[in-house]
Amino acid sequence: MKALSIRQPWAWLIVRPDLTDPAERAAALAAGHIKDIENRSWPTHFRGRVLIHAGKGMTGAEYTDAYHFALEVGIKLPLFNELERGGIVGIATITGCSGDSPSPWFFGRYGFDLADAKPLPFLPCKGQLGFFQVDYRELPA
Repeated sequence: MKALSIRQPWAWLIVRPDLTDPAERAAALAAGHIKDIENRSWPTHFRGRVLIHAGKGMTGAEYTDAYHFALEVGIKLPLFNELERGGIVGIATITGCSGDSPSPWFFGRYGFDLADAKPLPFLPCKGQLGFFQVDYRELPA
C-alpha cells in the first residue's frame, strides 16, 4: 500500500490517536481540531487510501512551532518524546489536491485533501520521499 512520510507532530495532528470515540472525532474534525490537509511543494493526482508514516526526524524548533500553532487552534500536543517516529502511525484517504483551501491547516503551495484519517498500531519502517510502498497487513475496514 502507498505511504506518505510526514514529520511529527503533524502526523499526530492528522491521525489524532487521542480521539477514540467516533462522535468525538467527528466533532473535532468539524471544529478544525484534526489536520485535514497535508501541505506539499508538489501536486499529486493520486486519490485513495494512504498510510501515514511519521518521519524519524523532528527538531525541537519544529516541535515548538507546531506546538504553538496547535495551541492557537485549541489542541495540546503530546510531549516531544511521546510522539512515535520512524514508522506507520495511521491511515487516511487523499480525496483531492488543491492550490488553495479554507482549512486552517493549509499553508503550502499544494494541499493534499485528507478524509477518514485514523490511527493504526505503530509499525516501525524507514520512510522515503514522495509516495512509497509498505506492506501493512492489519488495515481497518
